[in-house]
Amino acid sequence: MQPALAAWLALSLLAGTGAQEMCGDPPARSVPAPQLSPEERLSPHMPESLRCDACHAIAFQLEEQLRRAEGKVGRKALSESDYVEVLERSCSQGWESYGVQELNGEKRLAGPGLPSQEPMTVMVTGGPWPGR
Repeated sequence: MQPALAAWLALSLLAGTGAQEMCGDPPARSVPAPQLSPEERLSPHMPESLRCDACHAIAFQLEEQLRRAEGKVGRKALSESDYVEVLERSCSQGWESYGVQELNGEKRLAGPGLPSQEPMTVMVTGGPWPGR
């Protein structure tokens, strides 16, 4: 039965009865990129409207770094120098996975530790965002 099924599948694909003809073209979707203001595009500082999201992202990253460091030492408490090292590492890490999305006309920061956004949106990353 298996060889017959494989032969039928191969012949049907060669004959042009692939998924394209059976299902038709997928629906066209257009997802525009967020329209950023000059402040959002050019300023080296986090725009006021995104500071709450940025604070949540920073708190998430600090918590993740502390959790990793505490996991390495087990039940033993971290020393003050360990905490300082973790905090410095958190601040100097790459923030490239964060960017801006527009959802229902509102711009929101998106990335790890932030509430998930609409799955079909465009996120603007890079540029000034990691440094902010």
